[in-house]
Amino acid sequence: MESKPFFRFLFFFFAIAFLLLFTWTHLPYAPPPNVTTLLDCASNSPWCTSKNRFQSKQPSITKIPRATATTRPRHESAAPRHPVDPLTIQEFNKVRTILSSHALFKSSKNYALHSVVLEEPDKDLVLQWTKGQPLFPRIASVIARANGESHVLTVNLETNEVNVLNTAPPTGYPMMTIEDMTSATWAPLSNAKFNRTIIERGVNLDDVACLPISLGWFGENEENRRLIKVQCYSMKDTANFYMRPIEGLTVLLDLDTKEVVEISDTGRAIPVPKATNTDYRYSEQKIQQELNLINPISIEQPKGPSFVIEDEHLVKWANWEFHLKPDPRAGVVVSRAKVRDPDSGVMRDVMYKGFTSELFVPYMDPTDAWYFKTYMDAGEYGFGLQAMPLDPLNDCPRNAYYMDGVFAAGDGVPYVRSNMICVFESYTGDIGWRHSESPITGMEIKEVRPKVTLVVRMAASVANYDYIVDWEFQTDGLIRIKVGLSGILMVKGTTYENMNQVEAQEHLFGTLLSENVIGVIHDHYITFYLDMDTDGSDNSFVKVNIQRQDTSPGESPRKSYLKAVRNVAKTEKDAQVQLKLYDPSEFHVINPTKKTRVGNPVGYKVVPGGSAASLLDHEDPPQRRGAFTNNQIWVTPYNKSEQWAGGLFVYQSQGEDTLAVWSDRDRSIENKDIVLWYTLGFHHIPCQEDFPIMPTVSSSFDLKPVNFFESNPILRIPPNVEKDLPVCKPAGSA
Repeated sequence: MESKPFFRFLFFFFAIAFLLLFTWTHLPYAPPPNVTTLLDCASNSPWCTSKNRFQSKQPSITKIPRATATTRPRHESAAPRHPVDPLTIQEFNKVRTILSSHALFKSSKNYALHSVVLEEPDKDLVLQWTKGQPLFPRIASVIARANGESHVLTVNLETNEVNVLNTAPPTGYPMMTIEDMTSATWAPLSNAKFNRTIIERGVNLDDVACLPISLGWFGENEENRRLIKVQCYSMKDTANFYMRPIEGLTVLLDLDTKEVVEISDTGRAIPVPKATNTDYRYSEQKIQQELNLINPISIEQPKGPSFVIEDEHLVKWANWEFHLKPDPRAGVVVSRAKVRDPDSGVMRDVMYKGFTSELFVPYMDPTDAWYFKTYMDAGEYGFGLQAMPLDPLNDCPRNAYYMDGVFAAGDGVPYVRSNMICVFESYTGDIGWRHSESPITGMEIKEVRPKVTLVVRMAASVANYDYIVDWEFQTDGLIRIKVGLSGILMVKGTTYENMNQVEAQEHLFGTLLSENVIGVIHDHYITFYLDMDTDGSDNSFVKVNIQRQDTSPGESPRKSYLKAVRNVAKTEKDAQVQLKLYDPSEFHVINPTKKTRVGNPVGYKVVPGGSAASLLDHEDPPQRRGAFTNNQIWVTPYNKSEQWAGGLFVYQSQGEDTLAVWSDRDRSIENKDIVLWYTLGFHHIPCQEDFPIMPTVSSSFDLKPVNFFESNPILRIPPNVEKDLPVCKPAGSA
């Protein structure tokens, strides 16, 4: 049976599939003779859906268009060329070898590597480095569990030195490994009471699919051991088992021992919803009802794309260049973003580093089987670990370049997440700038410039939900960060089949979407880390408040007007911002030491789009952990250890190591190296159009130049003319 890619579950009854998975993930990274793909499986394993490539000495030719090379990168022989390039296959294997002989791991019967990433060199060193210079010593940052304890280590890949750091926070655990999630879903099957309960609920054990659900933190009884909750569904007659919950059945599991701690079944009177009309696959739709609404459309580039990707990670396009890499926790990391000044030709710094720091998804149902569903998708599950291979022509257009991710499994063995990121140029008919003169001026002028942008895209399938994250670069210096939500709702079962059965005062905690199915109200908050370096590292945050000014009697026929009042934030608390429609402001990051010709400080501003704010009580346990959503904007002084808004160890944390805690220190931020944090929010009240799969809904925010350039930076770009554009003949005339 085909299934949508996912990470929060595995059909745990497939014992054979699991054995194959276990065997494969413990193989050394060495390509077998004459084989380019060791495992090209159609099973439901998260490892299989990643389509990991084990390549021979002659790499296979990819059918996916590339910006430069036409062959798949040779991951097994890749070497770093930039100080922040991700770890390579060879480096992962070396880390694994070094740690296997270290006393901490030799003395442990069971250990797991929860994160293995590059320990990036200090920022000042990276800023000084230029291409052609030697790289700094390569160091791996490792988060591991050994002997029942969490450890943070560094591994020097030149000296083989292992340094065990004392930076583990007092509460919380590292991000789960794929093995944690996988094993948790089949563990309940070893419990006879669980099996009896499934059968008593009228579900065949062969039809069960389960999800491992992080449980947040709700008190002392959940401390001192790693716990997870497991809930299950019926996959009979549909790939969309999410719409067939076995409502109220929850298993509390020890994540280390896989012991079933508790089984709660509060939904025996609630039927499992029917499979009718739940399947979303094209192959399962009735052909006579197929919707052919539009003709095929494609953007053609006869001269090829206008961007190049050098050394696997350095993107150059139009007047932009930046470093791009995958990350197991953040997904996509954009570094060293620079834009060319149209007058001087100099590449000017805009942003040192930007990425998705955390995703907080609280569901609004306080009942026993739902209150704990308050996910932290980056810190608990790994946003990058859940990135799925992008689908050419559907996720990304014909002209896209695809970048793979290389990550480490729980035992340190590297694997490849193919087609994790795509890069492409986009033209949607938008206009860069225009002006036409009115006939009353007597001047026949019509000047228009098209807008073409460069998009960096990643899509993560976090079990039922799909997130599409775009970083869009424009020639006018603007960066747009957009998040799209799609996928499948997390629903609860109910006895109701029609709203006429529901008492007027009863809270459903959501919307009745179909017979016996309620889509539960929930929020999404996506917090971005944005280390702005506006023409240099030392910047200030300026809140430009738009205020009404009343005129004096007799001063003007006008009663009032608006004025801009600029306030430079001195400390962190000055820069904590809650967006308000009737108290509008602009939010500038300026370089006070760099001025334009007429004396304005150069800067960038964050331009909020449609967003939502958390309405939860600040003392509600989920909101204490997600306190980084209490404001939409924060500004902190740069600190290499402060990158994850929910803290380094998020799983079962209590909220003592979050962005909100750091910001309350109220450190100085004026004319300092500062980091801007922005949270994009969504309130989601489900509706029937979201069933059985959701049309994508998106929101975004912009980083826009403000007095950064002397004038319009795209003033001199030429307009389109017919001779420069390809002529595509209709299929009927070919």
